[in-house]
Formats: sequence, structure tokens, C-alpha cells
Amino acid sequence: MDQLHDLTLGDVLREHRRSRPQRTAVVCGDYRATYPDLDQRTNRLANALVDAGIGAGDLVLWLGQNCHRVLECLLGCAKVGAVFVPANWRQTSDELVTLLRDVQPKVVIWQDEEIGGAVWAARADWGGTALWWQHDAAPDAAHTAAESYEAFLAAGSPEDPAAPVDPASPVIQLYTAAFSGTPNGSQLSHDAVLSQALMVALVQRITEDTVYLNSGPMFHMATLMTTFATFHLGGTNVMTRRVDAEELCRLIETERCNYGFVMGPTAKEIMEVNRDGRYDLSSLRTFGASPAWNEMIQVDDSPWGLHPAGYGQTEATGMLTFNALGIGSSGGSGRPSPWVQVRIVDPDGADVPDGETGEIVARGRVLTNGYHDRDQLNAERTRGGWWHTSDLGKREADGSITFVAPLTRIVKSAAENIYPAEVESCLTRHPGVKEAAIIGVPDPKWTQKVVAVVVRADGVEGEAVTAEVLIAHCRSLIASYKKPAAVEFVDQLPRQGWAVDYDALDARFGGGGYPGSGSAVSKI
Repeated sequence: MDQLHDLTLGDVLREHRRSRPQRTAVVCGDYRATYPDLDQRTNRLANALVDAGIGAGDLVLWLGQNCHRVLECLLGCAKVGAVFVPANWRQTSDELVTLLRDVQPKVVIWQDEEIGGAVWAARADWGGTALWWQHDAAPDAAHTAAESYEAFLAAGSPEDPAAPVDPASPVIQLYTAAFSGTPNGSQLSHDAVLSQALMVALVQRITEDTVYLNSGPMFHMATLMTTFATFHLGGTNVMTRRVDAEELCRLIETERCNYGFVMGPTAKEIMEVNRDGRYDLSSLRTFGASPAWNEMIQVDDSPWGLHPAGYGQTEATGMLTFNALGIGSSGGSGRPSPWVQVRIVDPDGADVPDGETGEIVARGRVLTNGYHDRDQLNAERTRGGWWHTSDLGKREADGSITFVAPLTRIVKSAAENIYPAEVESCLTRHPGVKEAAIIGVPDPKWTQKVVAVVVRADGVEGEAVTAEVLIAHCRSLIASYKKPAAVEFVDQLPRQGWAVDYDALDARFGGGGYPGSGSAVSKI
């Protein structure tokens, strides 16, 4: 390891401590921390982890909502070479058990409020060994002090651990949607995170004066790309536990947030809350929409604001191509980032001619180190020295890229990717279901809604297996946003050879609007 030329997330924080001693690094409720404060707390956490036997390559799992401790845990892990795993807190206890069995964490930092029941049930069913620290334990709750995150952190030395850490090693693990029926933990390196942060800062116009509202989920790269960029540039990250329009308005006004993660449905809720103008949202630079919305905020005129998205996935630390780099191009997904090479190939790995569809493959600094504990899949996805995205695209005559479709379809519900294979697997676990197929039907609010097409098991009567029964079944096993919004019953699924004919199902039941069918998307 060449220390002269190395830079890790921990090193960036060390420099901010020296260069920005008065700058606020993070705000979370009543908690505020400067960069020196954040550096000292991450030192304590890092040393406490080392004292507990946690080191390079060990996994630390976060089961909680947005909080300043998400950034703190990431940076504490970064200083000792551990891997931080922020998980989807909306999962059911069954899904959390699957997660725990896959991660096999050495430490679990968890939240009791709102999700404690599911966490406790998963902990009991898992049967593995880990240190469990409750991050929202009350300071005066003596009976929880033995498992309090704050008590654990306070026991660590404030001195910098100064452990050697390879910037090419993984620092964060994010779970992708279950495109193969099983979620996979994509491991991203210090190099990948810091490189992408600079690219995002460039196109989103992030600076040390940025006050970023982390209102999107911090287990999702769509939020974290700007979190990382704001941290890297020495700005301020403002955390809110979950999306609540009134709380977002309050934070924008009081903290003068000038950038944020705001989806369309949330913007509508904010407009309703602030229809009388009682909150001053004029500091917020975000996307333009209706005249009423534009009067409340600053319309984002950054390259990203004018030409958002592109093509990407979690495995590329968010983005491979940017529309902001392809202004005026014929491709629907812009041009590749300067950090990557992109090719369009046939099944044998040979380049296809411009204008023809093939698989998007890439290599470069922002690409994943691979999936946790998926040796066979990693070998398949990295064959030939390129990352195989399992997505289809084409290169246009002017060199720009167009994303065409996933090799496995996805359904897009607001910011969430829902993979049919996962929902289909859940449905067929019901004894009254013989087989099932999932399609996406266009929805004016959520982009698409999930519709299940189901064949009942032989001999099962309709009264026993209704749409309500199957929707409730899915809600009990997978996150609620993945469950079908509607169920259609058929005698058999249409097929082309062995494969289900999803195009025929779309035609019959109104499916359509999939990512790549007319709008540029980021599959993150």
C-alpha cells in the first residue's frame, strides 16, 4: 500500500478537522457537530470497535432510520477498515433474518422506536452471534446501558487509531433489489465513494456552502451520492429520520437547507403544508415543477438540475453515465463519467455496432468490489475484466449512451426499484398459488404500481385465495411497498417456450412504463 498517494474517507475527515474547524458537519434534531466534533466521535467509535475485536473486513450492520450516526458509523468503520452496512429499515422480520444470515455482522447497531418489534423478532430467529448496540437508548435507562451505542462509543479513546487502511478496500455495503430473487450486498471502496463524490459535486454544484437535507433513505444510493459529495466538499449534512412534509419545511427554514432529496410526491405534500406560505423555503435549490412550487424554492439550474439522471446502479456507486455530460446528444442516458469506460457487448463479450442493443459493461474507479459472499455471481459479473451490468443499452452514432431495459424487468415505484422475481417468489410461497407473474402498470403518482397475475393451485377455490389474501400474505413477508396493488387471476400464464410472455400480460392487463421505455433513469 502506497501511503504517499492514498486517501480514504477517514483521511478526508482528518483534513476537514484541520481545514474547517468551525464548519458544522452534521445536524440531526437538537444534535449539531463541527468537523472536529465528528472526527473525535468517529475516533472513539473506531477505537471501541478495535477494543471489541472488530477490524479490517468485518461488517457492521445499521438497522435504523436516518440519523447523524449513519455518517458517524460509516466514518468510524472507515478508520479501521471495517465495512458499514446500512440496511432498509422497512423490511419485515423475516426479511431481516435473511439479511442477518447473509451479512453475518460482528456488530449490529439498531433502533427501537418504530421498528424495534421487527428487529427483536429477527434477532431471536437469527441465532447468530454479534454485539448489539441500541442507538436510540435513553441515556438514563440503566437497564439498557450495557447495550447502548452511546455508552459503547464513549468507552473508546478519542485519539486517532491511525490504522493503515487500503483505499481500494470496501467501506460500505449496500443491498440491491432482489433481481434474482435474493438481495445482494454490493461492496464499494473508499476510492469509489470519493471518486463519485467529486463527480456528483461537479454536476450538482455541491460546495462547502452546501447544506444538504438528507430526507431520502440513507440505505439508498440516490440519497447517499449527495451525502458523500457534501461531506467530501466540507459542507453540512442535515438529517431527518423519515419523510414528513411539515418537518421538512421546518428544517429547510431553520437550517437554510440549500439542497435536498425531494421526490415528486413529497413536493406535493410540502406544497399542501405550506400553501399559506408560513415556512420560508426560498433557500432550497431543487427541481422545477408547477408555478406554485417554483415560487417557494429556487429552481435548480445546475447541470444536474437542468439535465438530471442518466444511467446507473448501486454497483457503480450510483451513476455510470450522466445526462449532464450529454447535453444535446442523441442518447437518452448522456455520456459516461470521466471515471469509467463503457462498452456495449453481445453475449460473447464482443462490441456490437453503434445503434445496436447489447449488454452495458463498464470498468473504472466507481465500480463495485463485488457482492458480499457471492463468489460465483462475482465471477459471472466480472468476466473478461469488465463489470456486466445485466442491463441492455446501445451506443448512439454520436457516442452517447441509451439505456434500453434491464435483462430482468424492474417495476419503478417512486424512487424504489421492485424486481418481479422477488415478489413472484413471495407469492408462490402461499399454498394456494400455483404460479405468479408480476407486471408494472403506469400510475400517475408512483410511476408504476405492482400488479400480480396469479394462477391458483389446483383444487383451490376462489373464496380461499382472493386478492386481499395474497396482498396481506406479501405484506407479512416483504416490505409493504413491494406488495401488489392489485391481483388478476388467470387459468394459465402465457408463455414463449418455457418463459412467461410478459409482453402478452402487459397487453392484456395494461402494463407498461418500465424504466428505459421513454425516460432516462438511474437504476439505483
